[in-house]
Amino acid sequence: MKRAPANALSLAFAIFALSSDTHATDLRHRECQLEFLYELGWQVAPAAVDSVQSNGGTPCRRASLGEAHAAGDLRLSVPLDTDAWISRSTSAADLDAAIASPASVCAFAIRLGDATRSAADKLIANPRFKFSGIQAGWIGFGGGSAADAGWKPIFTWGRGFIPADSNSQAIDAFYRRPVRAECGVGRQVGQYAALAELFGPAGFDRAFKPEEIVVGTFNKLNTSQSVLLGSARGEMFADGWARKSSARGPQAFNGVPGFLVHVFDVESLSDINNQAQNFVVYDVDAAAGRALEIHGGFVHYNRLNRRIWELSEPFHIRGRRWFERLLWARDARLLARLTPTERTAFDAMRVLLDDPFYRGFRVYGHPHGVKPIGYFVIRMLDRNPRTPFQLELALHNLHTEIYQRYVRDRIGACRATDPGLEER
Repeated sequence: MKRAPANALSLAFAIFALSSDTHATDLRHRECQLEFLYELGWQVAPAAVDSVQSNGGTPCRRASLGEAHAAGDLRLSVPLDTDAWISRSTSAADLDAAIASPASVCAFAIRLGDATRSAADKLIANPRFKFSGIQAGWIGFGGGSAADAGWKPIFTWGRGFIPADSNSQAIDAFYRRPVRAECGVGRQVGQYAALAELFGPAGFDRAFKPEEIVVGTFNKLNTSQSVLLGSARGEMFADGWARKSSARGPQAFNGVPGFLVHVFDVESLSDINNQAQNFVVYDVDAAAGRALEIHGGFVHYNRLNRRIWELSEPFHIRGRRWFERLLWARDARLLARLTPTERTAFDAMRVLLDDPFYRGFRVYGHPHGVKPIGYFVIRMLDRNPRTPFQLELALHNLHTEIYQRYVRDRIGACRATDPGLEER
Protein backbone atom coordinates (compact mmCIF):
# COMPACT_ATOMS: atom_id res chain seq x y z
CA MET A 1 0.00 0.00 0.00
CA LYS A 2 1.33 3.38 -0.94
CA ARG A 3 2.09 5.48 2.14
CA ALA A 4 0.62 8.94 2.47
CA PRO A 5 3.07 11.83 2.35
CA ALA A 6 4.34 13.01 5.73
CA ASN A 7 2.60 16.36 5.37
CA ALA A 8 -0.75 14.61 4.69
CA LEU A 9 -0.35 12.51 7.86
CA SER A 10 0.41 15.65 9.83
CA LEU A 11 -2.74 17.29 8.47
CA ALA A 12 -4.87 14.24 9.36
CA PHE A 13 -3.54 14.19 12.93
CA ALA A 14 -4.19 17.94 13.21
CA ILE A 15 -7.81 17.54 12.07
CA PHE A 16 -8.34 14.67 14.56
CA ALA A 17 -6.83 16.70 17.37
CA LEU A 18 -9.01 19.70 16.50
CA SER A 19 -12.14 17.53 16.46
CA SER A 20 -11.27 16.04 19.87
CA ASP A 21 -10.53 19.47 21.27
CA THR A 22 -13.86 20.85 20.03
CA HIS A 23 -15.74 17.87 21.47
CA ALA A 24 -14.02 18.26 24.85
CA THR A 25 -14.75 21.99 24.88
CA ASP A 26 -18.42 21.37 24.08
CA LEU A 27 -18.63 18.82 26.90
CA ARG A 28 -17.07 21.25 29.34
CA HIS A 29 -19.53 23.94 28.28
CA ARG A 30 -22.46 21.62 29.05
CA GLU A 31 -20.96 20.67 32.38
CA CYS A 32 -20.66 24.37 33.22
CA GLN A 33 -24.25 25.00 32.14
CA LEU A 34 -25.37 22.34 34.60
CA GLU A 35 -23.13 23.75 37.31
CA PHE A 36 -24.55 27.23 36.68
CA LEU A 37 -28.11 25.99 37.16
CA TYR A 38 -27.11 24.35 40.43
CA GLU A 39 -25.42 27.54 41.67
CA LEU A 40 -28.42 29.60 40.57
CA GLY A 41 -30.60 27.58 42.92
CA TRP A 42 -31.91 24.60 40.97
CA GLN A 43 -32.03 21.29 42.83
CA VAL A 44 -30.40 18.98 40.30
CA ALA A 45 -30.87 15.22 40.72
CA PRO A 46 -30.48 12.13 38.48
CA ALA A 47 -33.75 10.35 37.69
CA ALA A 48 -35.16 7.66 35.39
CA VAL A 49 -35.74 10.10 32.52
CA ASP A 50 -34.44 10.26 28.96
CA SER A 51 -33.95 14.03 28.88
CA VAL A 52 -34.12 16.99 31.24
CA GLN A 53 -37.39 17.31 33.16
CA SER A 54 -37.90 20.56 35.02
CA ASN A 55 -40.40 21.90 37.54
CA GLY A 56 -39.60 25.57 37.79
CA GLY A 57 -42.60 26.48 39.91
CA THR A 58 -43.11 30.08 41.00
CA PRO A 59 -39.98 31.18 42.89
CA CYS A 60 -40.81 34.88 42.38
CA ARG A 61 -43.68 34.36 44.81
CA ARG A 62 -41.49 32.90 47.56
CA ALA A 63 -39.81 34.82 50.35
CA SER A 64 -36.47 33.09 49.80
CA LEU A 65 -34.69 30.38 47.85
CA GLY A 66 -35.18 28.05 50.81
CA GLU A 67 -38.93 28.62 50.74
CA ALA A 68 -38.93 27.98 46.98
CA HIS A 69 -37.20 24.63 47.53
CA ALA A 70 -39.61 23.71 50.31
CA ALA A 71 -42.50 24.42 47.94
CA GLY A 72 -41.02 22.12 45.30
CA ASP A 73 -39.84 24.87 42.95
CA LEU A 74 -36.61 24.78 40.95
CA ARG A 75 -36.31 21.01 40.57
CA LEU A 76 -34.33 19.68 37.63
CA SER A 77 -34.21 15.96 36.84
CA VAL A 78 -31.45 14.71 34.54
CA PRO A 79 -30.88 11.16 33.15
CA LEU A 80 -29.29 8.68 35.56
CA ASP A 81 -26.27 8.30 33.28
CA THR A 82 -25.46 12.01 33.43
CA ASP A 83 -22.13 11.70 31.64
CA ALA A 84 -23.70 9.87 28.70
CA TRP A 85 -26.53 12.39 28.55
CA ILE A 86 -24.13 15.36 28.58
CA SER A 87 -22.35 13.79 25.61
CA ARG A 88 -25.54 13.94 23.53
CA SER A 89 -25.84 16.82 21.09
CA THR A 90 -29.32 17.61 22.45
CA SER A 91 -28.16 18.18 26.03
CA ALA A 92 -26.96 21.72 25.36
CA ALA A 93 -30.42 22.72 24.07
CA ASP A 94 -32.04 21.12 27.13
CA LEU A 95 -29.83 23.16 29.42
CA ASP A 96 -30.23 26.36 27.40
CA ALA A 97 -34.00 26.03 27.78
CA ALA A 98 -33.70 25.61 31.56
CA ILE A 99 -31.37 28.62 31.82
CA ALA A 100 -33.74 30.79 29.78
CA SER A 101 -36.86 29.70 31.71
CA PRO A 102 -38.92 32.16 33.79
CA ALA A 103 -38.04 30.13 36.89
CA SER A 104 -34.32 30.69 36.31
CA VAL A 105 -34.90 34.40 35.82
CA CYS A 106 -36.76 34.44 39.14
CA ALA A 107 -33.93 32.53 40.84
CA PHE A 108 -31.61 35.20 39.43
CA ALA A 109 -33.94 37.90 40.81
CA ILE A 110 -33.63 36.38 44.28
CA ARG A 111 -29.85 36.61 44.03
CA LEU A 112 -30.14 40.14 42.68
CA GLY A 113 -32.27 41.08 45.68
CA ASP A 114 -29.56 39.95 48.07
CA ALA A 115 -26.97 41.90 46.05
CA THR A 116 -29.16 45.03 45.98
CA ARG A 117 -29.65 44.99 49.73
CA SER A 118 -25.94 44.49 50.33
CA ALA A 119 -25.11 47.40 48.01
CA ALA A 120 -27.72 49.74 49.49
CA ASP A 121 -26.62 48.94 53.04
CA LYS A 122 -23.01 49.82 52.15
CA LEU A 123 -24.02 53.07 50.45
CA ILE A 124 -26.12 54.07 53.46
CA ALA A 125 -23.21 53.25 55.78
CA ASN A 126 -21.10 55.96 54.09
CA PRO A 127 -22.12 59.22 55.83
CA ARG A 128 -20.07 61.17 53.27
CA PHE A 129 -22.27 60.16 50.33
CA LYS A 130 -24.65 63.12 50.38
CA PHE A 131 -27.17 65.00 48.29
CA SER A 132 -26.11 67.80 45.94
CA GLY A 133 -24.61 70.81 47.66
CA ILE A 134 -22.06 73.45 46.78
CA GLN A 135 -20.03 71.82 44.01
CA ALA A 136 -18.55 72.60 40.61
CA GLY A 137 -20.61 70.09 38.63
CA TRP A 138 -23.50 67.67 38.65
CA ILE A 139 -21.45 65.21 40.71
CA GLY A 140 -18.93 66.39 43.28
CA PHE A 141 -16.11 64.24 44.62
CA GLY A 142 -15.51 66.06 47.89
CA GLY A 143 -12.21 67.80 48.40
CA GLY A 144 -10.41 65.54 45.93
CA SER A 145 -10.71 65.03 42.21
CA ALA A 146 -12.70 62.50 40.25
CA ALA A 147 -9.41 60.76 39.43
CA ASP A 148 -8.70 60.31 43.15
CA ALA A 149 -11.99 58.43 43.41
CA GLY A 150 -11.25 56.27 40.37
CA TRP A 151 -13.46 58.12 37.86
CA LYS A 152 -12.75 60.19 34.75
CA PRO A 153 -15.05 62.72 33.06
CA ILE A 154 -16.59 62.06 29.65
CA PHE A 155 -18.88 65.13 29.67
CA THR A 156 -18.33 68.68 30.91
CA TRP A 157 -19.62 70.21 34.14
CA GLY A 158 -19.57 66.89 35.96
CA ARG A 159 -22.48 65.57 33.90
CA GLY A 160 -20.91 62.21 33.13
CA PHE A 161 -18.08 59.97 34.40
CA ILE A 162 -16.78 56.46 33.72
CA PRO A 163 -14.33 54.37 35.78
CA ALA A 164 -10.74 55.43 35.15
CA ASP A 165 -9.50 51.86 35.51
CA SER A 166 -11.35 49.27 37.59
CA ASN A 167 -15.16 49.25 37.63
CA SER A 168 -15.29 47.71 41.09
CA GLN A 169 -12.83 50.20 42.57
CA ALA A 170 -14.77 53.12 41.10
CA ILE A 171 -18.02 51.92 42.67
CA ASP A 172 -16.20 51.28 45.95
CA ALA A 173 -15.49 55.01 46.11
CA PHE A 174 -19.19 55.59 46.79
CA TYR A 175 -18.91 53.23 49.76
CA ARG A 176 -16.00 55.06 51.34
CA ARG A 177 -15.29 58.55 49.96
CA PRO A 178 -17.04 61.93 50.11
CA VAL A 179 -19.35 62.30 47.11
CA ARG A 180 -22.24 64.64 46.45
CA ALA A 181 -24.97 63.76 43.95
CA GLU A 182 -28.72 64.05 43.51
CA CYS A 183 -31.18 61.18 43.71
CA GLY A 184 -30.91 60.23 40.02
CA VAL A 185 -27.20 59.53 40.38
CA GLY A 186 -28.00 57.78 43.65
CA ARG A 187 -30.29 55.45 41.72
CA GLN A 188 -27.61 54.79 39.08
CA VAL A 189 -24.98 54.08 41.72
CA GLY A 190 -27.41 51.80 43.55
CA GLN A 191 -27.94 49.82 40.34
CA TYR A 192 -24.24 49.56 39.49
CA ALA A 193 -23.31 48.71 43.08
CA ALA A 194 -25.88 45.90 43.06
CA LEU A 195 -24.24 44.51 39.90
CA ALA A 196 -20.82 44.74 41.54
CA GLU A 197 -22.13 42.77 44.52
CA LEU A 198 -23.87 40.25 42.27
CA PHE A 199 -20.98 39.59 39.87
CA GLY A 200 -18.22 40.05 42.46
CA PRO A 201 -15.33 42.51 41.91
CA ALA A 202 -13.53 40.37 39.32
CA GLY A 203 -16.74 39.47 37.50
CA PHE A 204 -17.93 43.09 37.48
CA ASP A 205 -14.65 44.18 35.91
CA ARG A 206 -14.74 41.29 33.48
CA ALA A 207 -18.38 41.46 32.33
CA PHE A 208 -18.62 45.22 31.75
CA LYS A 209 -16.37 47.66 29.92
CA PRO A 210 -15.61 50.89 31.84
CA GLU A 211 -17.41 52.81 29.09
CA GLU A 212 -20.61 50.98 30.08
CA ILE A 213 -20.51 52.09 33.73
CA VAL A 214 -21.58 55.72 33.32
CA VAL A 215 -22.83 57.99 36.11
CA GLY A 216 -24.26 61.41 35.36
CA THR A 217 -27.43 63.05 34.11
CA PHE A 218 -29.97 60.73 32.55
CA ASN A 219 -29.79 62.71 29.30
CA LYS A 220 -26.08 62.00 29.07
CA LEU A 221 -26.54 58.33 29.93
CA ASN A 222 -28.91 58.02 26.99
CA THR A 223 -26.21 59.26 24.59
CA SER A 224 -23.42 57.14 26.11
CA GLN A 225 -22.48 53.46 26.10
CA SER A 226 -24.16 53.01 29.49
CA VAL A 227 -25.38 49.48 30.13
CA LEU A 228 -28.32 51.00 32.02
CA LEU A 229 -29.74 53.29 29.35
CA GLY A 230 -27.15 53.79 26.60
CA SER A 231 -26.05 51.86 23.53
CA ALA A 232 -24.98 48.80 25.60
CA ARG A 233 -28.40 48.38 27.22
CA GLY A 234 -29.61 45.53 24.99
CA GLU A 235 -33.24 44.47 25.27
CA MET A 236 -35.25 46.61 27.69
CA PHE A 237 -38.21 45.57 29.83
CA ALA A 238 -41.10 48.05 29.99
CA ASP A 239 -43.44 47.74 32.98
CA GLY A 240 -44.15 51.30 34.06
CA TRP A 241 -47.35 50.51 35.95
CA ALA A 242 -45.86 47.29 37.38
CA ARG A 243 -48.60 45.06 36.00
CA LYS A 244 -46.22 42.33 34.79
CA SER A 245 -44.02 42.37 37.89
CA SER A 246 -47.04 42.30 40.21
CA ALA A 247 -48.37 39.22 38.43
CA ARG A 248 -45.03 37.40 38.76
CA GLY A 249 -44.53 38.01 42.47
CA PRO A 250 -42.56 40.14 44.96
CA GLN A 251 -39.11 38.87 43.95
CA ALA A 252 -39.64 40.24 40.43
CA PHE A 253 -39.21 43.75 41.84
CA ASN A 254 -35.75 43.19 43.33
CA GLY A 255 -33.26 45.84 42.25
CA VAL A 256 -35.70 47.37 39.75
CA PRO A 257 -35.33 51.16 39.29
CA GLY A 258 -38.29 53.48 39.59
CA PHE A 259 -39.40 56.96 40.53
CA LEU A 260 -42.10 59.01 42.20
CA VAL A 261 -42.85 62.01 39.96
CA HIS A 262 -45.17 65.04 39.94
CA VAL A 263 -48.45 64.69 38.03
CA PHE A 264 -49.19 68.35 37.26
CA ASP A 265 -46.89 70.50 35.15
CA VAL A 266 -43.72 72.15 36.39
CA GLU A 267 -45.54 75.35 37.32
CA SER A 268 -47.20 73.45 40.16
CA LEU A 269 -43.87 72.75 41.84
CA SER A 270 -42.94 74.66 44.97
CA ASP A 271 -39.56 72.89 45.30
CA ILE A 272 -37.95 72.15 41.92
CA ASN A 273 -35.22 70.12 43.64
CA ASN A 274 -37.86 67.64 44.77
CA GLN A 275 -39.78 67.24 41.53
CA ALA A 276 -39.14 63.48 41.70
CA GLN A 277 -37.68 60.77 43.91
CA ASN A 278 -35.62 58.15 42.10
CA PHE A 279 -35.22 54.80 43.79
CA VAL A 280 -34.17 51.16 43.51
CA VAL A 281 -36.51 48.55 44.98
CA TYR A 282 -34.92 47.12 48.14
CA ASP A 283 -37.50 44.46 48.99
CA VAL A 284 -41.23 43.72 48.85
CA ASP A 285 -42.83 41.73 51.63
CA ALA A 286 -45.51 39.08 51.07
CA ALA A 287 -48.43 41.33 52.09
CA ALA A 288 -47.33 44.12 49.75
CA GLY A 289 -46.82 41.57 46.98
CA ARG A 290 -50.35 40.22 47.44
CA ALA A 291 -51.80 43.74 47.44
CA LEU A 292 -50.02 44.54 44.19
CA GLU A 293 -51.21 41.33 42.59
CA ILE A 294 -54.82 41.91 43.67
CA HIS A 295 -54.84 45.47 42.34
CA GLY A 296 -52.79 44.77 39.21
CA GLY A 297 -49.87 47.08 39.90
CA PHE A 298 -49.44 50.81 40.46
CA VAL A 299 -52.54 52.25 38.76
CA HIS A 300 -54.67 51.60 41.84
CA TYR A 301 -52.05 53.11 44.14
CA ASN A 302 -51.60 56.18 41.97
CA ARG A 303 -55.33 56.77 42.41
CA LEU A 304 -54.78 56.45 46.17
CA ASN A 305 -51.83 58.87 45.95
CA ARG A 306 -54.17 61.36 44.29
CA ARG A 307 -56.77 60.84 47.03
CA ILE A 308 -54.16 61.26 49.77
CA TRP A 309 -53.09 64.54 48.15
CA GLU A 310 -56.71 65.72 47.94
CA LEU A 311 -57.21 64.93 51.64
CA SER A 312 -54.15 67.04 52.50
CA GLU A 313 -55.70 70.23 51.11
CA PRO A 314 -57.72 71.24 54.23
CA PHE A 315 -54.55 71.31 56.33
CA HIS A 316 -52.81 74.57 57.02
CA ILE A 317 -49.09 73.80 56.78
CA ARG A 318 -47.59 75.00 60.05
CA GLY A 319 -43.93 74.23 59.81
CA ARG A 320 -41.15 72.23 58.25
CA ARG A 321 -41.85 68.52 57.58
CA TRP A 322 -45.41 68.92 58.88
CA PHE A 323 -46.94 65.91 57.14
CA GLU A 324 -43.84 63.82 57.69
CA ARG A 325 -44.07 64.41 61.41
CA LEU A 326 -47.83 63.98 61.51
CA LEU A 327 -48.37 61.00 59.20
CA TRP A 328 -45.02 59.21 59.32
CA ALA A 329 -43.72 59.91 62.85
CA ARG A 330 -47.29 60.16 64.21
CA ASP A 331 -46.33 63.10 66.43
CA ALA A 332 -48.90 63.14 69.24
CA ARG A 333 -48.45 66.86 69.87
CA LEU A 334 -49.28 67.75 66.27
CA LEU A 335 -52.21 65.35 66.31
CA ALA A 336 -53.65 67.02 69.41
CA ARG A 337 -53.66 70.42 67.69
CA LEU A 338 -55.69 69.36 64.66
CA THR A 339 -59.08 70.94 64.03
CA PRO A 340 -62.07 68.57 63.70
CA THR A 341 -61.95 68.93 59.89
CA GLU A 342 -58.22 68.18 59.85
CA ARG A 343 -58.68 65.23 62.18
CA THR A 344 -61.26 63.72 59.84
CA ALA A 345 -58.87 64.15 56.89
CA PHE A 346 -55.99 62.73 58.94
CA ASP A 347 -57.99 59.60 59.84
CA ALA A 348 -58.87 59.01 56.19
CA MET A 349 -55.25 59.49 55.09
CA ARG A 350 -54.03 57.13 57.79
CA VAL A 351 -56.41 54.38 56.63
CA LEU A 352 -55.11 54.68 53.06
CA LEU A 353 -51.45 54.76 54.12
CA ASP A 354 -51.94 51.67 56.28
CA ASP A 355 -52.39 49.61 53.13
CA PRO A 356 -49.75 46.83 53.08
CA PHE A 357 -48.27 48.23 49.87
CA TYR A 358 -47.34 51.56 51.43
CA ARG A 359 -45.72 49.77 54.38
CA GLY A 360 -44.12 46.73 52.72
CA PHE A 361 -42.82 48.04 49.40
CA ARG A 362 -39.38 49.30 50.50
CA VAL A 363 -37.02 51.27 48.31
CA TYR A 364 -33.53 52.73 48.51
CA GLY A 365 -33.75 56.44 47.68
CA HIS A 366 -30.67 58.65 48.03
CA PRO A 367 -30.08 60.39 50.39
CA HIS A 368 -32.89 59.07 52.61
CA GLY A 369 -31.77 55.46 52.79
CA VAL A 370 -34.25 52.59 52.80
CA LYS A 371 -37.85 53.51 53.52
CA PRO A 372 -41.32 52.16 52.70
CA ILE A 373 -42.77 53.86 49.64
CA GLY A 374 -45.42 55.44 51.87
CA TYR A 375 -42.72 57.60 53.46
CA PHE A 376 -41.82 59.15 50.12
CA VAL A 377 -45.47 59.78 49.24
CA ILE A 378 -45.88 61.62 52.56
CA ARG A 379 -42.62 63.52 52.11
CA MET A 380 -43.80 65.00 48.81
CA LEU A 381 -46.89 66.45 50.52
CA ASP A 382 -44.50 68.74 52.37
CA ARG A 383 -42.11 69.49 49.52
CA ASN A 384 -44.61 70.02 46.72
CA PRO A 385 -48.12 70.39 48.13
CA ARG A 386 -49.65 71.75 44.90
CA THR A 387 -49.40 68.52 42.90
CA PRO A 388 -50.03 64.82 43.50
CA PHE A 389 -47.24 62.34 42.71
CA GLN A 390 -47.38 59.05 40.87
CA LEU A 391 -45.26 55.91 40.93
CA GLU A 392 -43.62 54.34 37.90
CA LEU A 393 -41.03 51.65 37.28
CA ALA A 394 -38.26 52.75 34.93
CA LEU A 395 -37.20 50.88 31.82
CA HIS A 396 -34.64 48.27 32.81
CA ASN A 397 -32.73 45.29 31.43
CA LEU A 398 -32.13 43.29 34.61
CA HIS A 399 -33.91 40.17 33.40
CA THR A 400 -32.70 40.47 29.80
CA GLU A 401 -29.25 41.91 29.05
CA ILE A 402 -27.94 41.79 32.62
CA TYR A 403 -29.13 38.23 33.19
CA GLN A 404 -27.60 37.13 29.88
CA ARG A 405 -24.29 38.70 30.85
CA TYR A 406 -24.44 36.98 34.21
CA VAL A 407 -24.99 33.63 32.51
CA ARG A 408 -22.10 34.16 30.11
CA ASP A 409 -19.78 35.37 32.85
CA ARG A 410 -20.48 32.52 35.27
CA ILE A 411 -20.26 29.83 32.60
CA GLY A 412 -17.14 31.45 31.17
CA ALA A 413 -15.51 31.55 34.60
CA CYS A 414 -16.41 27.88 35.11
CA ARG A 415 -14.83 26.87 31.81
CA ALA A 416 -11.69 28.85 32.61
CA THR A 417 -11.16 26.78 35.77
CA ASP A 418 -10.94 23.51 33.78
CA PRO A 419 -7.24 22.51 33.86
CA GLY A 420 -7.81 20.36 30.81
CA LEU A 421 -8.47 23.42 28.67
CA GLU A 422 -4.96 24.73 29.34
CA GLU A 423 -3.45 21.43 28.20
CA ARG A 424 -5.60 21.34 25.07
